[in-house]
Amino acid sequence: MAWILTKYTLTAAMVVLISELAKRNDKLGGFIAALPLVTLFSLTWLYVEKQPDQKIANHAWYTFWYVVPTLPMFLAFPSLLPRWGFWGTMAASVVITVVCFWLFAIVVKKFGIELLP
Repeated sequence: MAWILTKYTLTAAMVVLISELAKRNDKLGGFIAALPLVTLFSLTWLYVEKQPDQKIANHAWYTFWYVVPTLPMFLAFPSLLPRWGFWGTMAASVVITVVCFWLFAIVVKKFGIELLP
């Protein structure tokens, strides 16, 4: 139980740090948020918990493919925010991401990459 609390605390601290940095400096906050820190933490947790190398490698592999269809949301968000407000933009961002992910999964399946169960 202590290990799970440590994981939660360290991971949550990273999110708080990024949001606090973003309040002070947009570019620095965006840069830090763009780093794959959550993935690096996840890979570390898997390694420390003695997961097989193949499991860790698969996590990195699928993370790459799952990140790609999220990128259009980051372009849409700034242009939608002034017109739709925060919550409307968040909802639209979810829809954009789901649609992009679904389309992307269909395309990469033709290349032998299965992203959907």
